[in-house]
Amino acid sequence: MSFSKQTLAARHAVDTDQHHGAVMPPVHLSSTFSFKKFGEKRQYDYTRSGNPTRSHTADILAKLEGGAGAVITSTGMSAVTLLVNTLKQGDLVVASHDCYGGTYRLLNFLREKGIIDCQFVDYSNEPALKEALDKKPKLCWVETPSNPLLRLIDIQSVANRCGPETKVVVDNTFLTPHGQQPLSLGADYVIHSTTKYINGHSDVVGGTVIAKDPGDYEQIAWLANCLGITGSPFDSYLTLRGIRTLELRFKEHCRNANAIAHRLRESSLVDQVYYPGFGSPREEQLAKTQHLLPGGMISFELDEACDIEQFVGQLQLFSLAESLGGVESLIAHPASMTHAAMPAEARKTAGISDRLLRLSVGIESLEDLWADLEAAFQNCLSTKPTPRLSQGF
Repeated sequence: MSFSKQTLAARHAVDTDQHHGAVMPPVHLSSTFSFKKFGEKRQYDYTRSGNPTRSHTADILAKLEGGAGAVITSTGMSAVTLLVNTLKQGDLVVASHDCYGGTYRLLNFLREKGIIDCQFVDYSNEPALKEALDKKPKLCWVETPSNPLLRLIDIQSVANRCGPETKVVVDNTFLTPHGQQPLSLGADYVIHSTTKYINGHSDVVGGTVIAKDPGDYEQIAWLANCLGITGSPFDSYLTLRGIRTLELRFKEHCRNANAIAHRLRESSLVDQVYYPGFGSPREEQLAKTQHLLPGGMISFELDEACDIEQFVGQLQLFSLAESLGGVESLIAHPASMTHAAMPAEARKTAGISDRLLRLSVGIESLEDLWADLEAAFQNCLSTKPTPRLSQGF
């Protein structure tokens, strides 16, 4: 019988305990496992190499993304590091020019050390993209929607243009398996910071790499053990618990964010709103065809009439913090927080201005979230004329 993704997530590994009949699978915190007898080990021997709890989490993520297998890593950046270690010295990586700041920092560091070659490209610039792909890179790094400007890249088009020597990697952190399915569109790998929506409660740091090809999966599983960057059993347990409610939570994130993004577009104190489907006609169409759900992230440029520090300070339901995807709403200032590692010139090239703010919209009451934003808009003006703001929903 075929089941939906929500059913698979809710029921994964349920009622599989053969010893005590525990409905929920137990957490295996042991660092080591005994051999069955001399010279004959069991399925697991040492938790860095393999752990039953981590296997449960990896298995369901591979199923949700449609991959051959998944590796659970200790952090999102460990997932990036794992894929970079599939390269040889001097191999070329082509990456989105406005990718996550941590990814940019690592790739740029390795380029400056002469370990790899890396070219950051605006994927919407056709001549620049063609020139980069003609160099036959070993990895084509796609982040869509991008962080923090939520620009969209046509995964299928990029994958079709890459030759067999190029592996296409898609960072699917912002949309999750319920919002986008990169492997079905031609990607070879999907990565997530599981810290974000997949865990969903801001109490775990982790990552994952999911491979479409069994051979690629075997390679990254071996490398993860070799590098020692696999996730801990308890973090894997918490992540699996989050996965069980992921689809339900993600739909609510999307509902709230979609409504708020439309209201922000109507505010005279917002110069521009970045949200999937809000860009050019090409991006609007791409959002309809490539996405299952639009996501819970919004970025916007605050008008100069507003004092940005005062605006952020007035908010009660949007905590000023990095990260995203938890049940709670957050606000970040990319230029000084998530993308501070990027040189100012690189941020300018990527379009990340000092007046850009990024919202991770949580699952609180929609009316309460909007009332909080409205109050902050009003109070950040002090003695200036009251602007026109949207009223309610």
